Amino acid sequence: MMYKENFISYLRFEKRYSDHTIFAYENDLEQYERYCSEFHNEVDVLDSKLIRFWMINMIESGLSNRSVHRKLSSLRSYSKFLLKKGVIKTNPVSSVLKPKLRKRLPVFVENDKMNDFLNDYDFGDDYSGMRNRLIIEIFFQTGIRRIELINLKLNSFDNELKHLKVLGKRNKERIIPIRSELLALIMPYINIRDETFPGNESDSLFLSNKGKPVYPRMIYNIVNNYLNYVTSLEKKSPHVLRHSFATHLLNNGAELNAIKELLGHSNLAATQIYTHNSFEKLKSIYHKAHPRAD
Repeated sequence: MMYKENFISYLRFEKRYSDHTIFAYENDLEQYERYCSEFHNEVDVLDSKLIRFWMINMIESGLSNRSVHRKLSSLRSYSKFLLKKGVIKTNPVSSVLKPKLRKRLPVFVENDKMNDFLNDYDFGDDYSGMRNRLIIEIFFQTGIRRIELINLKLNSFDNELKHLKVLGKRNKERIIPIRSELLALIMPYINIRDETFPGNESDSLFLSNKGKPVYPRMIYNIVNNYLNYVTSLEKKSPHVLRHSFATHLLNNGAELNAIKELLGHSNLAATQIYTHNSFEKLKSIYHKAHPRAD
């Protein structure tokens, strides 16, 4: 694809997408390129018919409808870029009928279960134990994304104003208020971090056991391991704790716009999915408490 590098530069420097997102775009475009080359002897052709064939091929290969949607979205964004630059006159992805998606409600851990676990579980008082506890607490108490936690710095917290500075998507900074209980965990952790890695010049808040900044798979494994003690949910990821944070706020009367700001959503539609969980809870209470209930 002749203009792929220009597109990637556009995503990186103008749209300010994260490295993770850019990698996904590159991977999707390369997959389409390989498909065209292997099955149609074409390399740099954006054609609705070829795109439709590619979609069918992905579905027949067992790829989920949601993954197919994402890959088509990458191709659509690339086509829009070419359209904007005058390279093409129409967006070929627009005429491709996408597979249907089932609406997925965000899964979450019950507040009581998480609080009981955090109050009772012994994480240990060594470096890794204190680090892991703080990671779980920050996810559960602030709802930040995994990459946002990885990017936290030693100076991201303000002890006097009791808030946390987070660098979100597209390098947008937001402020999240935090409780004194969370602040009380931070200084002891930083102290043991400095004792464990004297002279370490990294300003990253969280370090691996080797003194290097933490990385996405490591954070996922830490959260997944501890959530095994809390829930039988099939999915046990940092995003589950983000969902838990948002759901508990909503269930306790927080306004949707406030939750939107805390989560760093760009629009309210992304936040409204949590209202479905609250409605399901309301229905459950209704059926249990109804005067005609068995």
